[in-house]
Amino acid sequence: MSCGEPHETDCSEVLDHLYEFLDHEMPDADCTKFEVHFEECSPCLEKYGLEQAVKKLVKRCCGQDDVPTDLRAKVMGRIELIRSGETVPEHEVTTADARGAAAEG
Repeated sequence: MSCGEPHETDCSEVLDHLYEFLDHEMPDADCTKFEVHFEECSPCLEKYGLEQAVKKLVKRCCGQDDVPTDLRAKVMGRIELIRSGETVPEHEVTTADARGAAAEG
């Protein structure tokens, strides 16, 4: 997606990092660049608004569900592996995992 106009920050960069912007996970200087881009580029602003609305809807509809502690620990562990550059082993769901998930759900 691009409006076809030249921008200091390319549309592809904005769209590649849109969720980091939405989740406030980027430096202030990058946030400022994105805000300037949204002022100049209506297609990116529209995409931002759509993703922001979806995020709010998901939070409203699903934000009250408690995440099982062991699931949260597994997800956070995988995120840390990815961030550190280590390979994440492929893992099939075992019968014990499936039973635990069924019991919790």
